[in-house]
Amino acid sequence: MAIELDLLKTERDKLKEGLREVEAELRKLEADVKVLRQREIQTKREVEALNTLIDIKETREAKSDDA
Repeated sequence: MAIELDLLKTERDKLKEGLREVEAELRKLEADVKVLRQREIQTKREVEALNTLIDIKETREAKSDDA
């Protein structure tokens, strides 16, 4: 019976180590996702700013064409 118990404990320890590795990789991936989300937000802000500038420019050009 002792051999089986030792085998089970060894297998459990291997699985725990594997789990720690997976959790570490998950934390790294979550950090990467956070960075990408920040880039996405920044890019959306830049697009919105450019849209605003385009709208202003088009409005001014339309007004000068009417004058």
